[in-house]
Amino acid sequence: MEAGDTLLVESRTTAVRARQVTRDFLSRIAPRDPAEVDAALIVVSELVTNAIQHADGVTGFRLRAAPETLTISVDDASRERPHTRRSQPWQPGGFGWPLVQRLSKAVRVDVRPGGKTVRSVLSLAH
Repeated sequence: MEAGDTLLVESRTTAVRARQVTRDFLSRIAPRDPAEVDAALIVVSELVTNAIQHADGVTGFRLRAAPETLTISVDDASRERPHTRRSQPWQPGGFGWPLVQRLSKAVRVDVRPGGKTVRSVLSLAH
């Protein structure tokens, strides 16, 4: 695969499957900095897990590589936008959405009839 290629994955994917597909996708487009791969895997895991926990599952999952970016898109059936939840360090959860925002170059949420798409754009080295 080369920059510009898009990979569509079956709906109802799991975080484990999405991470595996992402790792394979990145290895095919070019050798990558391990930190970039780790960031992509974290973002994928958080977006897919959020869709499973808060929106009854993933309805679509796409990866798109451009010369200097990777765009991760996750669709779900909820029209509710992700939000930062106040949590205490000893409580589980509440850290994923801020982590996605911190690791991403850009994040976009498109609400549409029947659900939403959350897109994260990550930087990739040349």
